[in-house]
Amino acid sequence: MIQSMTGFGKSESLLFSKNISIEIRSLNSKNLDLNLRLPNTLKEFEPLLREKISKKLKRGKIDFNLTIENLNETNLNQINKTIIEDYINQLQQINKSEKTELLKIAIKLPDSIKIKKQKLENNFVTKIISLSNKVIDQVIKFRIKEGGSLKKDFNLRIKNLNKFLNKINNYDLNRKEKISSKLKKIINTLNIEIDKNRFEQELIYYIEKFDINEEKIRLESHLKFFAETLKNEKYNGKKLGFISQEIGREINTIGSKSNDLFIQKIVVEMKDELEKIKEQILNVL
Repeated sequence: MIQSMTGFGKSESLLFSKNISIEIRSLNSKNLDLNLRLPNTLKEFEPLLREKISKKLKRGKIDFNLTIENLNETNLNQINKTIIEDYINQLQQINKSEKTELLKIAIKLPDSIKIKKQKLENNFVTKIISLSNKVIDQVIKFRIKEGGSLKKDFNLRIKNLNKFLNKINNYDLNRKEKISSKLKKIINTLNIEIDKNRFEQELIYYIEKFDINEEKIRLESHLKFFAETLKNEKYNGKKLGFISQEIGREINTIGSKSNDLFIQKIVVEMKDELEKIKEQILNVL
């Protein structure tokens, strides 16, 4: 089952008088682009969280947001009296303003306010990891559901491409004879003597230039390979991208070599289907 890179998950939990909220959003990206927003108290555990997320979500532009709300409303900001008094003493040496005015300046200077570091309760990080895994699983379920929709669309496009290829196969059965007959009629209207053996040789060479049999066989093989890859591989976005490039190469060659208006019209339809496939592949994991 293929997965989309689009996903969303969110969960909240009450841990040790703290309301913990974790939200993960995922969009398509060529590689893993992981952005974590964590409280300062958990910064040291960022590598661990990165490892957990990247191992499961593999690829995509992923935003991980973790917030902690203290329900006991403890004020963690503390005035650093020693630093402020030192600032005021230094300011008084510069300016003999009232102490109240100098206090307004000192309170804005670096380290005047310090944040009391919270002590993490036992097993707090373990529970954070557990909650993160729960949200990651939500994202994966979302991705699988989106992947199912993508797979249906891919199968429809591949089916349409096979129908167009069958049209070309049916039309191409008598195309060489038509080209040969047309050239012979043109030569006859010129009413000139020609070397028939030489003419036949040149005719064979000319017709071979418009032969698209190999391209049709390769295109049929690529379409089959694309459908098999959809069924058999879990993380196949890049591989599907490579196959679609090969499909496009054969379609372009058929259009350029055929020198036929009917086939070229079908080729335009095929390119339109392939373009829709390529747009969707950008979102496949």
